[in-house]
Amino acid sequence: KYPGVSLHMNQGTPVQIAEMAADGTADFAIATEALELYSDLIMMPCYQWNRAVVVPKKHPLAQITKLKLEDVAQYPIVTYTFGFTGRSKLDEAFDKAKLKPNVVFTASDADVIKTYVRLGLGIGIVVQMAYDPEKDSDLVALDASHLFEPSTTVIGCRRGTFLRGYMYEFVEIFASHLDRETV
Repeated sequence: KYPGVSLHMNQGTPVQIAEMAADGTADFAIATEALELYSDLIMMPCYQWNRAVVVPKKHPLAQITKLKLEDVAQYPIVTYTFGFTGRSKLDEAFDKAKLKPNVVFTASDADVIKTYVRLGLGIGIVVQMAYDPEKDSDLVALDASHLFEPSTTVIGCRRGTFLRGYMYEFVEIFASHLDRETV
């Protein structure tokens, strides 16, 4: 639709992404953590999500009907690096319950986390949407939305940025409730 426009996506920590949007290196920052640290960015909420605990099919937790945080705390945990993908909500939940999670491995990617769960390193805590019943048929995803506060993914742009038509359209494709008038 816009032949003169190319899309370049950069992966980075939320702080790196926010800095790129704040200094004009990138038009938008899409993240869940740390964007609120940048007052020169306008944040627009896109969607909320929560977590799942992933375990091999024969794991003892796979037999539990309603997971408790105490159940999760009994096992080594493989999850996101702090500052990525709502990790602070996970830490807050354990702190509030006065439990110490045994985080043995962290990564910024859910597929890496699931790989280490498959290798037996621990149980995984990932975003719910990272579990695919077909691709991950050797794992069980246990709903953990009652254990952790939901996280909100936002898209941010620098205050005062002149948004072109294709930019508005990109935002609306990413989050349909963010139409031109709302933005």
